[in-house]
Amino acid sequence: MTQPPKPMSFPKLRPIDVRPFEEQGRPLLLVRDPLGLTDLSVVMPRVLAPLLGLLDGSRDAAALRAALLVRGGLNVPEDTIQQLIQHLDNALLLDNARYKQARAEALRSFRAAPFRPPALAGAGYPADASELKQVLDSYLATANVTDSGGRETAPVVGLISPHIDYQRGGPVYAQVWAAAADAVRAADLAIVFGTDHNATHSGLTLTHQSYATPYGILPTPRHIVDLLAAAVGEELAYAEEINHQREHSMELAVTWLHHMRGGQPCQVLPILCGTFQPFIEQRRSPADDPVLSAALEVLRQLIADGRVVVIAAADLAHIGPAFGDPFPVDYVRYLRLEAADDHLMQTILQGDAAAFYHTIAREENQRNVCGVAPIYMALQALGPGVSGAMAGYDRCPADAQNTSFVSICGVLFRESRSR
Repeated sequence: MTQPPKPMSFPKLRPIDVRPFEEQGRPLLLVRDPLGLTDLSVVMPRVLAPLLGLLDGSRDAAALRAALLVRGGLNVPEDTIQQLIQHLDNALLLDNARYKQARAEALRSFRAAPFRPPALAGAGYPADASELKQVLDSYLATANVTDSGGRETAPVVGLISPHIDYQRGGPVYAQVWAAAADAVRAADLAIVFGTDHNATHSGLTLTHQSYATPYGILPTPRHIVDLLAAAVGEELAYAEEINHQREHSMELAVTWLHHMRGGQPCQVLPILCGTFQPFIEQRRSPADDPVLSAALEVLRQLIADGRVVVIAAADLAHIGPAFGDPFPVDYVRYLRLEAADDHLMQTILQGDAAAFYHTIAREENQRNVCGVAPIYMALQALGPGVSGAMAGYDRCPADAQNTSFVSICGVLFRESRSR
């Protein structure tokens, strides 16, 4: 006797951007594609949030209904589940052929464009160059820079810049970029490590595209990208290249770089850094990873051969309900955040990449430090012959209730001995 066909499981849910909100007293979720492949989004009742966690590619509608009933006591009709899945599919949030085709088309368009346009211009900061200059200069006017910027001490060879929005992080941005001004203006090449918030692996993601700012275009040296891609493997190097299109970490740093150069361009090598969470979970050190080691060998040679400044576009901790933390940040936790950051900062200021990583790994990154990979890569690229100096620190509110915070820092790196 012929068996009826087995119901097809739904495709796996892609990485998504989920924002809770309320409308007329109803708790809802806004679910969006972080890559921006479509303008469509999904609004769903917050009570159905467990359904998103069950979309692992192994369940059909009946299995999802049963899992919701057993695990959460939710009695959700199969047709409601089917409708929600259809909405997720329409918004390209399922890992299926439709999403892959849209992603491939977006990548072709990104590569064919004359440059990568600034994604945040007109929203996160002014798109007009003169207006942007006014805004950034206003932050610089309040910067208290006592550091000599390299005129009387060892030269600045690198820095950590925040990648939080300018409205909250402006004073810290100004402190570090003002102190690094001489080095930034003298550089022929800026190697920029940025947090890839949408990465699915722990490697590095490259692009041949040049980054544009409201001041113009910062050219990407294609021959250097090719050298680096050959070292790490082209398949891995470009596997998530589309992430460059909307990633804000790099953009916010290179816009400041262009500003401090008075609008004059220099070459920029943009490197998005994937998550180090697999290293932490597997209790491995990124120092043992052959891909990262191969990349660092190329980068250290570049630094040795020319006038190069190394930039890590990185924030520190993210704590509180806005980041999935079940506990609000009260005054005691607020003070503890600064103390924990200070302990972590000491490893950075010593230029000790291994100590920095192991400090994060010991606490299993429970404070959600999103700049682990770019800070680690910058420290490793600069090598043991550098020391850091604080140029700014802040704990920025991340919700309207002041119960969530993002901590940020600015750091200058100088040669501490001859290389």
